[in-house]
Amino acid sequence: MTIEHFTAAAIPNRLLYPVKEAMVLLSMSRSTIYEQLRTGRLRSVTQGASRLVPAIALNEYIELLEKEAKEAADGEAA
Repeated sequence: MTIEHFTAAAIPNRLLYPVKEAMVLLSMSRSTIYEQLRTGRLRSVTQGASRLVPAIALNEYIELLEKEAKEAADGEAA
């Protein structure tokens, strides 16, 4: 199955997601996901040759983005 066939609704809830599914869930490209992993903004684990993103790491990353957006908005309002 190619990435074009994935939708967030079609991805089952689980504790670990392959990068392709994390891409769909976060609406980000492969290169953006790997850049966020490289910088440590998004955490992952490896199992053999597979890189997996924990569900909690997805939630933490979204919280980080929300915090940064709020700080940027507060900075613009000042």
